[in-house]
Amino acid sequence: MPWGRWRTRPRSLDGAPSRAMLTAMSTGPEPTLARRAVAAAFLAQGLVFISLTTRLPTLQDRWDLGEAALSGLLLMMVLLAGAGSVAAEVAAKRRTSATVLRVGLLLVAVAAPVVAVSPTFPWFVVALAAYGVGLGIVDAASNMQAVAVEHAYGRPILPSFHGAWTFGGLLGAGITLAVAGTWPVVVVAIVPLLVIATPLLPRVGDPMPVDIDVPWRPIVLVGLGMVLFYMVDTASMTWGPTYLDNTFTTPERLVALATFPYLLATLIMRLAGDPLVARFGPVVLLRVGGVLAAAALAVVVSAPTWQVAVLGFTLVGLGVAVIAPLSFSAAARIAGGDDVPVHLRQARVDAVIGRFNQFNYVGALLGSVLTGLVGADNLRFGFAVPMVLVLAIVPLARAFR
Repeated sequence: MPWGRWRTRPRSLDGAPSRAMLTAMSTGPEPTLARRAVAAAFLAQGLVFISLTTRLPTLQDRWDLGEAALSGLLLMMVLLAGAGSVAAEVAAKRRTSATVLRVGLLLVAVAAPVVAVSPTFPWFVVALAAYGVGLGIVDAASNMQAVAVEHAYGRPILPSFHGAWTFGGLLGAGITLAVAGTWPVVVVAIVPLLVIATPLLPRVGDPMPVDIDVPWRPIVLVGLGMVLFYMVDTASMTWGPTYLDNTFTTPERLVALATFPYLLATLIMRLAGDPLVARFGPVVLLRVGGVLAAAALAVVVSAPTWQVAVLGFTLVGLGVAVIAPLSFSAAARIAGGDDVPVHLRQARVDAVIGRFNQFNYVGALLGSVLTGLVGADNLRFGFAVPMVLVLAIVPLARAFR
């Protein structure tokens, strides 16, 4: 997809600018402001998500849940997140992705505190379900906004948005290390509410008609790479703290170290992602990263102490960090190719990104549910699943060429 500057006036099929495009360009925020707003949305999502996942051992003890029962609840949340992503895709065809994102952020801000401080188990389950839906909506809509801003800038910047998510996750993990209990989640849930008021990017162009064809075959190949990333990512962040807690004599306050160094390594790699891709290309970067991730997970599986396991999780972050942003960027390029009329391009990209985001939850199912079920008696066996499967990125990398 050609990178078009924000101030370039796109034209409709008959050569005249569409009314929707002119309205958006005359009233929309500067791309710099929109970039900050979208980055804030990514940060808020990472902050709340990691604040919750690093407290799973505490919530597991509070409600006396075994690994199998917790896996079932995570399965429910992942399935509902997929439903939220579908809802975002449908809504974005007639509403702007900015509006969809604001709705998702509001749902996350309301549901997350209830998950953390529920007075009864039924309230906990209902709130977790609502959070799952909000999680899917925000995941899809924030990436729709991200690729739109990337197009406005005319150069790849998606890794920086995912870096903002990682930075938010680092803040969440740091808060967990510093403050015990689940009540801090109530405080961090204020951040999504603040993001709602920021100047997100409006749609440029017309809504997507239902009869536009989408080249799904190459998009699916790229999507399989994203499945592998979220399989590893979700396993590490969901089960990492529990692995340290149950497998080793890790101090309770330090179980979040399964997540914090992982996120720090991911952030460093994402900040370096653009120049590394420019120098070596995505194929080499993804193949090397996949081999590194498999080796790092082998360290996690065979770790004799919790300190060695933490080292393994850190190396995992370096290995898989750029897979997700490269996946979204590649899918957007394919969806918005030269064959798509300019006035329909962003609408089609929004719709494709909404559906493409569902690969996220396929990977999350493998990472959170399958890892938990296989590792119900011993999470070492659970982490062996992503250790083997992540190597599939080596042959898939050519799809990102």
